[in-house]
Amino acid sequence: MPYTFVLTATLPASAQEIYETWLDSLGHSEMTGGEATMSDEVGAEVSAWDGYITGRNLELIPGRRIVQSWRTSEFSDEYEDSIITVLLREIDEGTLLTLEHKNVPDEQRSYEESGWQSNYFEPMAAYFAARKHKAARPTAKEAAAKGTQKAAPSKHRAKAKVTTKVKAKRKSRGMVATKPQKRAKARPRKSVRRKRR
Repeated sequence: MPYTFVLTATLPASAQEIYETWLDSLGHSEMTGGEATMSDEVGAEVSAWDGYITGRNLELIPGRRIVQSWRTSEFSDEYEDSIITVLLREIDEGTLLTLEHKNVPDEQRSYEESGWQSNYFEPMAAYFAARKHKAARPTAKEAAAKGTQKAAPSKHRAKAKVTTKVKAKRKSRGMVATKPQKRAKARPRKSVRRKRR
């Protein structure tokens, strides 16, 4: 017999950001890790997790509510589509996402027990935290404009890494070091070796 359950998760993003990402094919794919085809139009067909989930948009209220029919490839033909309602409410820590999943086949308890948590809420939290962290890091120009010294060391470190990589490549190819003094010292040795042969 079909049943209904409710789950909640707190995500480090605005309600509008979660809403837009959920309904965007690329965004949904990136935040869950599975390929998705999404739309922000009522009535449009949707799919997620490489086609494991299929459905349709039933109701959309920007930044507040997403209602979709939801059917996995494990649903037998005797069962109708389930319905998910995603409610988004901004709180101090980000957004409280409340998920109501209705008309779930009784033998599909794994969705409530761990499926939503491991396949949606955990990857979504990591995705939005990474986006927030990336957005919080100032660019070199922004850091310079604010007068902070943080951008310069990272820029120098990046150059140092590139230089080290270039030197390593040159060494592996048997090329001499790039400094003119070292080249001048290295050349006579090669010519001396040739004379000895």
